[in-house]
Amino acid sequence: MENFIPTNSDKLKVVKGVEPPLSINPSAIKTSNSKAFNGIVTDEFFEGIIGGDITFLSRAITLIESNRHDHKKKAQQIIDKCLPFSGKSIRIGITGVPGVGKSTFIEAMGTMLIREYHKKVAVLAVDPSSTITKGSILGDKTRMTELATEKHAFIRPSPSAGSLGGVARKTREAMILCEAAGFDIIIIETVGVGQSETTVHSMVDFFLLLMLAGAGDELQGIKRGIIEMADSIVINKADDLPEQKIKLAIRNYQNAIHLFPPSLSGWLTPVLSCSSLTGSGINDIWLEIENYTNLTKDNGYFINHRREQAKFWFYETINNELSAHFYNNKTISHKLKQLEKEVISDQISPFEAAQKLLEMYEKST
Repeated sequence: MENFIPTNSDKLKVVKGVEPPLSINPSAIKTSNSKAFNGIVTDEFFEGIIGGDITFLSRAITLIESNRHDHKKKAQQIIDKCLPFSGKSIRIGITGVPGVGKSTFIEAMGTMLIREYHKKVAVLAVDPSSTITKGSILGDKTRMTELATEKHAFIRPSPSAGSLGGVARKTREAMILCEAAGFDIIIIETVGVGQSETTVHSMVDFFLLLMLAGAGDELQGIKRGIIEMADSIVINKADDLPEQKIKLAIRNYQNAIHLFPPSLSGWLTPVLSCSSLTGSGINDIWLEIENYTNLTKDNGYFINHRREQAKFWFYETINNELSAHFYNNKTISHKLKQLEKEVISDQISPFEAAQKLLEMYEKST
């Protein structure tokens, strides 16, 4: 057989085949593009949130957390519309050292409130961000698996991103949206370190401090200010220790509380114990929160406290915005590092350097 030598006409050709189907419905792509943040008008967000649509609520909170100027502007428009529909919930702050069982406690209480009291519960949990990578695990939904499956629960983990104690203005604004969406109880979980307790206290009605018993001197290492801020101290993981040790821890905290001046709310801070795993004592804690709410609403402290909080955040926002404008100023950013080096090398005092920058800023604005 002769050797076959292919001609140009015999060479392989690429035949155009059938177009592969898209993995996503074209109409869905179109919808996705048109429904991006910039494609959804403020009224759509507002109607969705007021209607209890979790998707719109989640997207709106993402807008709040964004640093983009257009996102900030739209987020503020949504907040302004939702503000008249907020303020009807009970805001609870949960704090305690890492490992005290905050997430487990919140899941136990949230699940009980939904199933037994028919409440809608939103949890705004702040995960500590890495100072190196700036990343967060955002694992609260994995830690609160049972609560996350509840129809009337909303869990939103957010990275602290280096803000004061992991809680700042964005958390307060997210809380407003959750209230407008119809949630009866807003729970804010703190990182449990730094100044987060003070920041959370400035945005909640009831501040609950979780503690452990039997871990040494119960009063050692706990800041006096935190105990003074607490509206209730709860010994968690009570199922792990003998009843005698739990009673001793409760008595120690009760004695410590009596050393502090009376609260302006007229409320005497109770010390309770519970087991988040078995659910023992959780209902008693909720009853105390209800007693506190009724007392402070009757004596006027509840509304006055919220007004003071609103005033605090008004001035806090001014301070934050002024600080941001100052450091983003081109004249300041150009001169800042130079003066910093002069301060470090003792060529100029820190106060004089700061005054120079402030004068430059004043002239440039």
